[in-house]
Amino acid sequence: MALESLITKVKSAIFSTGFDSTAIVSRRKQAHLVGILAFEVASLMTKLLHLWRCLSDAHLSHLRNHTIALPSVRKLISDDDSFLLLLARSELADSLRLVADSVATLAHRCADPALRHFHLSFHAFADSGQDPNRWVMGWKDMETKLAKRMDRQVSTTAALVREMDELSEAEQTLKKLVHGGGGSHLAMVTELQQRIFWKKQQVKYLRQTSLWSSTFDAAVAPLARAAFTVLARIKYAFCGGEPCPLPRALSNSGFAAVFPSDDTASTLKPNCGFLALCSETLNPTPSTLGAAALSLHYANLIAVLEKMARAPRAVGAEAREEVYAMLPASVRAQLRARLRGVGWEACRDVRLAAEWRAALARIAEWLGPVAQDTIRWQGERSFEGRRRTASAPRANVLLLQTLHFADREKVEAAVTEILVGLNFLWRFQREMATALGGTAGAALQQ
Repeated sequence: MALESLITKVKSAIFSTGFDSTAIVSRRKQAHLVGILAFEVASLMTKLLHLWRCLSDAHLSHLRNHTIALPSVRKLISDDDSFLLLLARSELADSLRLVADSVATLAHRCADPALRHFHLSFHAFADSGQDPNRWVMGWKDMETKLAKRMDRQVSTTAALVREMDELSEAEQTLKKLVHGGGGSHLAMVTELQQRIFWKKQQVKYLRQTSLWSSTFDAAVAPLARAAFTVLARIKYAFCGGEPCPLPRALSNSGFAAVFPSDDTASTLKPNCGFLALCSETLNPTPSTLGAAALSLHYANLIAVLEKMARAPRAVGAEAREEVYAMLPASVRAQLRARLRGVGWEACRDVRLAAEWRAALARIAEWLGPVAQDTIRWQGERSFEGRRRTASAPRANVLLLQTLHFADREKVEAAVTEILVGLNFLWRFQREMATALGGTAGAALQQ
C-alpha cells in the first residue's frame, strides 16, 4: 500500500504540477523576455566571438604570411596576394552579414528604436562608415568588457541546456518506472524524485541568471555592438583605402592592414554596397570546382587516393574498383589517354618505381591538406556540425584553403597524375611478385 500511495503521488506530481515549459515560455513572452530564444542569442554570440578572434593581429599575420602562401592555394587558386586576401575579407564579411541578418530578426522585438533599426544602421555603416549610435568599440573595450561578458553568457546558457536535457531525461526515466510499478523500483523512484527536485532548482537558477531572463533590449544590444565592432575591424584590417578612417584603437598593437597595397581597396567607393560586393566576390568562376559543385566530391576522392599513395601495396582489387567508380568522366578520359600505349615492360624498373613513390609523396604533401580542409569546412557548416561547435572553438579554415575556388583542370591533372603513379606501382608490385616470388618482390619494394 505504501508503494501504491507513493506511485500515485509521483504520477500526480508529474502529470499535474510537474515541469510545465509551455506555461513558463508564455509568461516570458508576456514579460518581453528572451526566454527560449536565449539559445539563438547564445549561438549568435558564439559566432561573433569567433569572427572577432579570427581578426586578431596574430590571426591576420598568419593569414598574410602563411595561409595565402600554402602550395595548394598557389597551385590551384591564384598566386596574387591581393586577390587571395580579397577572398578572405569577403568570406569574413559575408559570414558577419549572415549573423547580422539574424540579429536584425531579434532586434524587431526590442523597445529601443535604435535597436529596432539595427538592419538599416548596419548596412549604412558598412557602406559609409556612419555610426550615429557609437556602437563601434575599441579593441581593449571589446576584449576586456564585451567579449568577456558574452563568453560568460554563452557559458551560462550552455549550462542551462545541459541541465534541461538532464532534467528531461530524468523525468522520462521516472515516468517509465512509475508506469512499470513493482516494489523493486521504490528506492530508484525516491532517488529520481530527489534528483528531479534539485535539477528543477538548478534550471530555475540558471534561467534567472542567463540570457533566458534578459529583455530583448539587453540581449540584442551587445550583439549590435559586437557586429559593428567586427565589421569595423574587417574594414580597418583589409581596406586601406576606406573613405571614412577608423580609429587605430581597433588594433591591440597599432596593426594597420594586411593588404600589400591599396590597389584592392580602390574597389571600395562610398555607397558601393560593401556587403553585397563581398557576397558577389565569393561566387566561384565557371572554371572552378565550386561552380560545378564538385569540391566535396574531389576532396573525398583525394583523401582516399592519399591513403593509397602512402601504402600502395595494401590496396586490393576491390578498393581499386571502388576508386575508379568515384572518378568523374573527365578524369577517366584523362587516365585512359595517359595509360594508352604505355610500355608496361618498364614496370619492372626498380629505379622508376622509386621515382614514382617520391612523386606521389610530393603531390600528396600539398594536395592532401586542401582536401582535408575542404571536408572540415563543409563539416563545420553542416547542421550537425553547427550543433557540435555551438559551444566550442571552431577550426580556422577559410574558403580559400578549400577546393571551392580551385581550378578544375589543375585539380583533375593532379588527381590523374596520382592515379597514373598508383597504376604503375600496382603493376610493379604484380610484376615483381610474379618474377621473383612474393617475399623477394616485397623486399625490393622497401
